[in-house]
Amino acid sequence: MAVIHHTTLTPTKLELLTSWLPTRPWYRAGAAEPKLVKAGGFRLDDPRGEVGIEFLVVTDTSGPHPIVYLVPLTYRGAPLDGAEHALVGTMEHGVLGRRWAYDGCHDPVTVGQLAALIEGRVQAQDQNISDAPDLEVTASYTGDGPLPADFTASDDRDGTLLTTPQGATLRLNRVLQPAPDTPLTPAQGATGHLTGSWQLPDGIRTRGTLAVLHSGPTA
Repeated sequence: MAVIHHTTLTPTKLELLTSWLPTRPWYRAGAAEPKLVKAGGFRLDDPRGEVGIEFLVVTDTSGPHPIVYLVPLTYRGAPLDGAEHALVGTMEHGVLGRRWAYDGCHDPVTVGQLAALIEGRVQAQDQNISDAPDLEVTASYTGDGPLPADFTASDDRDGTLLTTPQGATLRLNRVLQPAPDTPLTPAQGATGHLTGSWQLPDGIRTRGTLAVLHSGPTA
């Protein structure tokens, strides 16, 4: 299990994301600089214990209507070869030293653990407490056999699409929409989905769909 260090980060995660988010095609606030607050998230464990994996939910309050983003981040103790395009930035960690933060959708460790989470082989972990599961994160998988782990990520206006040569697609919702009063079930034709919770600016907790999986080609 990952150990959560309650220490300093320079710059902070929110400071890194303030400059990085506007460079993404799914960023919705135009040229405005985001004003970010942490709204929730969860962690996944790296089986080798080397890479930190966090699915961070942040709310941008810069515009007339708050916008909630899902940002998977990977924290590494050294640069990831071939992933310069996915680098969010570097931070100085009060315990671990220099850390390289990457967009987790382009990190094979994160993608592999995300697939394992949807398949039900691993459990989401609390964002702030060591060795504590996050029971608000739920997943379902109705496909046959294990999920592939060789997803390739591409960003578009709607979020991030992870695809495999076998035709499986995993759509990660980067802009989250609350659906607290509706049963969260997979979209038509989907073979899996991931749901989670976050906090609204007024303090109310809500939940919604984080990702949807199709095991074969989609129309």
